[in-house]
Amino acid sequence: MIKPIELVIFDCDGVLVDSEVIAVRVVVRLAAEMGWPLTEAEVIEKFVGRSEAACHAVVAERLGEEAATLYDKRFRELHAEAVDAGLTPVAGLPEALDAITLPTCVASSGTHEKMRHTLGRTGLYDRFAGRIFSATEVGRGKPAPDLFLHAARTMGVDPAACVVVEDSNPGVRAARAAGMRSLGYAGGVTAAERLAGPGTVVFEDMRELPGLIAAGAVRRG
Repeated sequence: MIKPIELVIFDCDGVLVDSEVIAVRVVVRLAAEMGWPLTEAEVIEKFVGRSEAACHAVVAERLGEEAATLYDKRFRELHAEAVDAGLTPVAGLPEALDAITLPTCVASSGTHEKMRHTLGRTGLYDRFAGRIFSATEVGRGKPAPDLFLHAARTMGVDPAACVVVEDSNPGVRAARAAGMRSLGYAGGVTAAERLAGPGTVVFEDMRELPGLIAAGAVRRG
């Protein structure tokens, strides 16, 4: 028996705010400057959807700890500059939020500081204030289920009654590991095939989101 959805858990980057395109460009630039040329596809596979700690570890493994520390600092600076230059909500997202009547929260690999900046810059912070969870609050980031389980527990909802809206491979894997249904948004940087899997409905237009949630986000086909 599939439980009705009681809570919608949103990822932040690439789901609420159109920041993954920015992040990918910044990582490509930084990696090249540090002697590690990467394509956008390689950046998406290695970095997108992962916590700052996990990204730091990827850089440290390749370039060493000192370089990874410098990378962290430069990434925050360049990302913040790009956000201030014109970050917007994901297309169709504000309208989708207006149509969703269920309780919502945010559970992101990003830090609270980063989310205050990106959600604040796009006018979305107040929609979720007090219901925002970061990977810095748990022991393991995505694809481990810890963050989503923490969010559900804090919100007082059974994981089986949650649906996660994600745009990354680590994100949908984390939702599956948590025993939650997921909606994989393929309108961003991650290809649909990297989001597809058990318990996941893949979609490409945020305007579809309210209808998918109302339908119970049950995998079709």
